[in-house]
Amino acid sequence: MKKILLAAIALTVLSCGGAKSTVSKPLYEVLDQRSTGGARIKFYEIITEPKEFNMIKNDPALRKKIKPDDINTANFLILSAGEKNTGGYSIGIESVEETADNIIVKVKENEPKPGGMVTESLTTPFAIIKINSKKEIIIN
Repeated sequence: MKKILLAAIALTVLSCGGAKSTVSKPLYEVLDQRSTGGARIKFYEIITEPKEFNMIKNDPALRKKIKPDDINTANFLILSAGEKNTGGYSIGIESVEETADNIIVKVKENEPKPGGMVTESLTTPFAIIKINSKKEIIIN
């Protein structure tokens, strides 16, 4: 009786422990988004090559959020809203859609509410986005 009980327990333990869970990565991740620190001009840049990736990889604020080999499995977007006269502006992602051939990214720029309280200083909003795919990126 003891042998049958022991065998049943062993089978239960072995069958439960062998499953490997897979956690899928999200399609995109916002690595950084600030109201200052961007460029004075409005632009969107797609980073797909290791040489371009060095700028992001060596940034002190991003080092803990990315791995050196991420450029092999992901693309990166730098979104700059340009120079703004007041605070309250931001730039980010409205949506990301994956198709069979590419990734479609919709960028959203936010303005301060009319009559709202804002800082009276020049700001340069920007965002850095990691797209967990090597497909071609189309920005709308």
